[in-house]
Amino acid sequence: MDDTLRELYQEVILDHSKHPRHFGKLDDATNTAQGHNPLCGDRVTMYLKVDADDRIQDIAFEGKGCAISQASASLMTDMIVGRTVAEAEKLMGGFLHLVKGEDASGLDPDDRERLDVMAGVSAFPMRVKCATLAWHTMKSALEGGAAAEAV
Repeated sequence: MDDTLRELYQEVILDHSKHPRHFGKLDDATNTAQGHNPLCGDRVTMYLKVDADDRIQDIAFEGKGCAISQASASLMTDMIVGRTVAEAEKLMGGFLHLVKGEDASGLDPDDRERLDVMAGVSAFPMRVKCATLAWHTMKSALEGGAAAEAV
């Protein structure tokens, strides 16, 4: 990755971290879960409003953590609102492959382009847990709200 692209990606991560999208509590959430990364102390609570057609009508999150953790949560919420649960789970699978440095060719090209800002995390294995915490917590919320831990 060239330096210009790396700088752009860092700017996007910092923007999502400093100005997170969908941050706050969602009072009419149908699904909630809490996540914690015990290695660094990142914490997140996900709130989802899922309709009868399994579409994520709204999503929000609260929590504290490093820039990677907060940016990933912000990016994720921005991308999955309006999608079906199945679409969100597919996106999560592609994202997990991407941040682990694995083949993420199953991602839609537009989604891949947006998520590529997080691809550099794969070079720092300890940061992968930071990047995936919100995603695992979202999945936990969709599965009934059990507590999630970064894996």
